[in-house]
Amino acid sequence: MTALLRKHALALATLLALAAAPFLGFGDGFALGLLARAMILGMAAVSLSLLVGGAGLVSLGHAATMGIGAYAVVAFDAAGISEGLIVFPAAIAAAAAYALVTGAVSLRTSGVHFIMITLAFGQMAFFTTSSFSSLGGDDGYTLYARTEWLGMRILDNRLAFHFLCLGLLALVWIGGTLLLGSRFGRVLRAARENPQRALAVGFQPYPYRLTAYGMAGAVGGLAGALLANATEFVSPALLSWTRSGELLFMVILGGVGQLGGAILGALAMVLLEETLSHLLVYWRLVFGPLLVLAVLFLPDGLVGAPLRLRAAFRLASPKRRNADA
Repeated sequence: MTALLRKHALALATLLALAAAPFLGFGDGFALGLLARAMILGMAAVSLSLLVGGAGLVSLGHAATMGIGAYAVVAFDAAGISEGLIVFPAAIAAAAAYALVTGAVSLRTSGVHFIMITLAFGQMAFFTTSSFSSLGGDDGYTLYARTEWLGMRILDNRLAFHFLCLGLLALVWIGGTLLLGSRFGRVLRAARENPQRALAVGFQPYPYRLTAYGMAGAVGGLAGALLANATEFVSPALLSWTRSGELLFMVILGGVGQLGGAILGALAMVLLEETLSHLLVYWRLVFGPLLVLAVLFLPDGLVGAPLRLRAAFRLASPKRRNADA
């Protein structure tokens, strides 16, 4: 139990900090909106981390699932339907269906071919949404109102929305962690390490990978539906390959192999991006090199940073130097 808590200490501390943030001076509308965006992107990044770290599937089209979830909200909004009990399940189901259909084809390939085919499917979804003039086309769509739940406008309350995002993020993280620790997750990891050996012991990797791909798509759809409500605006840019690249970078920055790392990566990227954009005009000139340095000097991601720091301090301590001498 202690080892388990130690392993997930950073992710748990991050979730606790997010829970306490509204009561520690971050309770204004702007801060809550920013944290909600970080948590929603964290949710999508955790689902992508399940694929990358768990199944070894590096997708460059994961943002499409998020965009499909968001556009499901848009489609219902345009039809005058805003009941959450209809909108959210439909958004999740649409994204999961997209993931299962595209995954059924993509998973026939591997390596760089898998990356390129997921990119192609993502761009197809991007151009499809761009062509829907009734849903705003290239200009995007502004929601008339946020989604209601049983006629109540719960999501209009920024504090309630903050804790809804936090609760769902925690559920996605715990669910993903339990899934990777289960027999299903062990088969995924075995297929990632050595597909031939997994086949030899009687496990076909394909259905396991497709199921994981569909699950990750469903979470992406949930994140998209939440993001549409958070921003009250949806555009095709949400499905672009650059957004998929950002999600992938959040996973790498946080630490591949641990789902909690994706939460840290998403939070770090969103906060860094927001801070630099307020300080500098050409903030991307600083943002890019910082991300490159993070990858170079933190190969295990942010979750591995405490261990690296501890090792560095031990090497630098006089007692250790004397012992080595």
